[in-house]
Amino acid sequence: MVSSLCVLLLLGNLFVIGNAACPTIISRSQWGARPPKGTPTKLPSPPVPYAVIHHGGSNAYCSTQTSCAAIVRSYQNHHIDTNGWNDIGYNFVVGEDGNVYEGRGWDNFGAHEPAYNSRSIGICIIGDFTARLPNQAALNAVRQLIQCGVEKNKIRSNYSLKGHRQGGSTSCPGNRLYQELTTWPRWTSGREK
Repeated sequence: MVSSLCVLLLLGNLFVIGNAACPTIISRSQWGARPPKGTPTKLPSPPVPYAVIHHGGSNAYCSTQTSCAAIVRSYQNHHIDTNGWNDIGYNFVVGEDGNVYEGRGWDNFGAHEPAYNSRSIGICIIGDFTARLPNQAALNAVRQLIQCGVEKNKIRSNYSLKGHRQGGSTSCPGNRLYQELTTWPRWTSGREK
């Protein structure tokens, strides 16, 4: 059945991988997450219509689960201790190790872009992608994660893909990554009001 197959772009070639839509997702306990401050707010009506892509915006990169988990913890610490949020802002974080790190997860309201928080899954790739692309492992993990969300009925099958800058005044997800996203299926232009 085609709808249960994962389609990924790997090194410029199209591959179909049967029933293996979800990438490796490192749970909050596996990466050492702090508990959220307060009860997470549930998304009002899954499946959500948007997937919003971010970058970490700093020159901190990782290629192992240990180093990626440390950066995800630093993101969470910054979001809670500096921004005053109740948890890490993203629903998921992706490392160049090819793993996905659970942030707020599929069901909780994010704090990644006010125009989309209540109706999107926010995905951040660790690093700064102003001048370079994430590696192929990270790009594949993002594509797989979105497909996984569609198959789990967490993201609409007719979702719109956006870069963070389309919701507000920011350069996120970096010029090079944003340019790449505009070539992906389901990317849609325009800013959200």
